[in-house]
Amino acid sequence: MLRFHFSAEDLARTRVAAAPHALWEIAASLHRFQTPAGRWAYAHWYRTARERLREAGLESAVRQVLLPLYPRASYWPDFLTPLEGAAGLEAGLQAILATPADRVTAELAALARIRRVPPHLARLPERAARTELVGVLRAYHRAVIEPHEDWMHESVHAERVRLARRLLDGGTEGLLGGLGPAVRWRHPRLEIGTYPAHQEVRLAGRGLLLIPSYFCWKGPVTLADPGLPPVLTCSLHHEPPRAAPGSPSLEVLLGRARAAVLRATAAGATTTEAAHRAGVTPATATHHTTALRDAGLITSHRHGNTVIHTLTLLGATMVNRNPDRPGRPRVH
Repeated sequence: MLRFHFSAEDLARTRVAAAPHALWEIAASLHRFQTPAGRWAYAHWYRTARERLREAGLESAVRQVLLPLYPRASYWPDFLTPLEGAAGLEAGLQAILATPADRVTAELAALARIRRVPPHLARLPERAARTELVGVLRAYHRAVIEPHEDWMHESVHAERVRLARRLLDGGTEGLLGGLGPAVRWRHPRLEIGTYPAHQEVRLAGRGLLLIPSYFCWKGPVTLADPGLPPVLTCSLHHEPPRAAPGSPSLEVLLGRARAAVLRATAAGATTTEAAHRAGVTPATATHHTTALRDAGLITSHRHGNTVIHTLTLLGATMVNRNPDRPGRPRVH
């Protein structure tokens, strides 16, 4: 059982991360190698990730360095997912390097109480050993996370839109009540009953940072040390891809380019962004967005000097019933 205890001040200071957290995504992606659970949601990534690790010569490093440090459904050292990672991979890696040696020693000792820590990892309090670890993390990210970043950002953006609607409709309590079936809001506590450890976190006015994660599957995750800035990493709302039996594909109905533009607006997109995602010119994207808007599949709103296109309910239904790739999150 994991419980977060909120005050009125904590409710006011609860927020949602603006983008994927690079180091939490590394951790969660490593967990995907450790279980078949939910593999359908990452089928496209999983097939290519193993091949890319092999091509990059990283299979041994992942097996001997990363997997022992990031066990699934268990404790792993908090210094591996520093808050600074929200600003990007390099900021997070620099924070790992800057972690005080005594903290690294204490967290490795906590890991060793649960599972055997290989002798070469016991050297991590030394900066030279952490420099090597950072090199492995950077190479792993380049091989299997970076090629997938567009999908990750699009998916996390769509989740932020979904949570924003919960916030607008029900306030912070509506937001906290919409984090998934594993999470329950019981004022003034947020509870995860399936959490593998018993943990009580008193926010004490610090608020809570919610981090939607592409690779986190089902169960939310937090830091082990309640004294660190409170975060909760949450799964996206994946659903199995499915198409209505016998229904024609979007490509048959709309044509390849127009179907691609429609899918590109699933998380909200400007004309330029839709053109980039669909692989067409901005002029072509403008032509297609006009036709899609006239057909009632998208709606367009001006925001400053740009126009944001989003799916209507009809458009979202069409995209959900005609997924383009296995494992890609559906629209909410």
